[in-house]
Parts: sequence; structure tokens; C-alpha cells
Amino acid sequence: MSSIKEYQPGPQMPKSVWMTLGLPSRGTRLHDLVREGLPFEFLDRIANVLQMQREDITKAICVPHTTLVRRAKAGRFNPVESDRFVALVTVFEEALSLFENDVATATEWMNSPDRGLGSRRPMDMLGTRVETKAVLDLIGRLERGVLD
Repeated sequence: MSSIKEYQPGPQMPKSVWMTLGLPSRGTRLHDLVREGLPFEFLDRIANVLQMQREDITKAICVPHTTLVRRAKAGRFNPVESDRFVALVTVFEEALSLFENDVATATEWMNSPDRGLGSRRPMDMLGTRVETKAVLDLIGRLERGVLD
């Protein structure tokens, strides 16, 4: 009996994650949005697109509940939190590419421990640029079939 599951493709993302969220993927407009802080409504948009719970996303970008309440009142996230949102979207878009735009499989991978990350979940490695880069490097190695 094998522990390897047969891949069954799920729903596909029809266009880029950035377009779906209504955000530029690069350039001065994105820079300005991050510097001024992404609107609070972005949290629900990204949760919907990534098919994840708000709590999982706020934990991934290191925003405790008490801070989340303050951000809701203010109507926007601060630049550091916004930068982490951008990192999350970047990693998720790369995971989507790895899994041929299969949202469910990319989301499952983001929430599963991976040996290539020291048995940590990609979602748990978005708090720093170094960790985010490690996740992106792992995706690149998986795309090329390089496991070590």
C-alpha cells in the first residue's frame, strides 16, 4: 500500500493572484500602497482568494488579535504588515505556479510541514525576509526537481 496520493487537479485560478486581489504586482504603485499601508479590507480579499481563514493569515503575517482590532478601527495595516501581505501573495503565486494554478493544492502545500523547510509550514515562514526567501528557494528547487 503506497502513501503517495494520485494528483487530482482542483479549481484553477483564472488570472493572476495580483489581478484577482486588485493589486499591482510590482512598481511604484505597489510601493506606495505598502508604504501607506494596505486597506484593512485586503485581509478578507486575500483570505477568500487563498481559501484560508483570516486567523491563519494574520498569524502568518505576525499580527496578534489585539493589533488586528486596532487595524480594523484605523482601516489599514502598517507598512511592515503590508510588506508581509505582499510576501504572502508572492509565495502563494509561486506555489500556484508550482501546482499548475490549482488553488486547493497550493493552499494545502502552504499549510503543510515540509522537510525542505525543517518540517515547518510555508505559512509559518513569512515573518521575515530570510524565511520568505527560503520558501521561494524551496519552490524553485521543487520546480526544477532539485531536492537537496
